[in-house]
Amino acid sequence: MTDSLTADAADEALEIPQVYTHHVFCCFTQRPPQHPRGSCGANGAQPLWERLGKKIEATGRRDIAMTASGCLSFCQAGPIMVVYPQGVWYQPRSPEDIDEIVASHLVGGKLVERLIIVPRV
Repeated sequence: MTDSLTADAADEALEIPQVYTHHVFCCFTQRPPQHPRGSCGANGAQPLWERLGKKIEATGRRDIAMTASGCLSFCQAGPIMVVYPQGVWYQPRSPEDIDEIVASHLVGGKLVERLIIVPRV
């Protein structure tokens, strides 16, 4: 077997099929209330993410996933979440915002423009 055939076989073995149409990452970082960076947890993320998980589960769709993440680096904007593969960042503030993101974006394929944030790096 030549080196190029070996490399091609290795590439094929590592290919992972896309199993999710949407994969949501939600920051669960909890810092002390007086921390200078703030945190999604300190800004009330937990009940929003719990609702998000239940709403996603209620869709019955196995192609939508949610993953609890650590810090997503935009702490003072929190709570924040990002939806891949689109790379859309949302800043939900209420249970109704979560419902709208699930119904409109994750199920319906339409972005919720009013909740999108554009992180500056």
